[in-house]
Amino acid sequence: MENSHQPPQARPVPDRLAGKVAIVTGAASGMGLASTRRFLAEGAKVVAVDLNEEGLVDLAGEGDAESLSTVAADVTDGAAVQAYVDQTVERFGRLDVYFNNAGIPLASTPIEEIDESTWQRVVDVNLNAIFLAAKAIVPLMRRQGEGHLLITASAAGIRPRPTLSAYSAAKAGAVQLARGLAVELAPDIRVNAICPLAADTPMLEGFGFGTHDQAYTTLAATSPMGRLVTAEEVAASAAYLASDEAAFITGVALPIDGGRTV
Repeated sequence: MENSHQPPQARPVPDRLAGKVAIVTGAASGMGLASTRRFLAEGAKVVAVDLNEEGLVDLAGEGDAESLSTVAADVTDGAAVQAYVDQTVERFGRLDVYFNNAGIPLASTPIEEIDESTWQRVVDVNLNAIFLAAKAIVPLMRRQGEGHLLITASAAGIRPRPTLSAYSAAKAGAVQLARGLAVELAPDIRVNAICPLAADTPMLEGFGFGTHDQAYTTLAATSPMGRLVTAEEVAASAAYLASDEAAFITGVALPIDGGRTV
């Protein structure tokens, strides 16, 4: 989407994540793809997880086999989550960052028109997957004596929109789960959430505001900065929180929203 407020490009910080091993879910597109690229550029080894096998093949072609591994898996399947966590440790020896980024949109829908299966799927992917991730990584990170669970929530989890109540509820749950786990798991494990405004990614059309450009225009009008967040801006924030520069930051729900939630 072309607009008059093009953001500056935040450059990767070389070696900021050197020596770290990260899992990124929802890694084949959008914010997860940008974050995978950013983590690799800053020196991390990354296991990229997604259901989109074709996207993972494309991603694998970009990276060095010594630093990038891809796994096709469903983040709502607890056994699958445990399996790729175990595979990560077997491959790279440890796990420093679990970036629970996978999520799905919900088309703008009045609450009385949402069927139970749609509600359940939105909650499963956007909230329950975080619980499954925590179950898998907490024992490991406690043994290591350190680790970081980073969660993609949403500005909608702080300031909801009409007809997006189910999505907002799941994302608000993600925010509160991050805060609760931060208190529960300190001092060994940091837990933070990032809360982007709707991002200029292929998922934008899934919110039911028309074409990509129509959705961009509608949602950007609600931002004081007059635009949506880019995937690269989310990735830059994720890389900072994953780094040792953020070693004393836990329990944060960081809005990346151009002032939307003020």
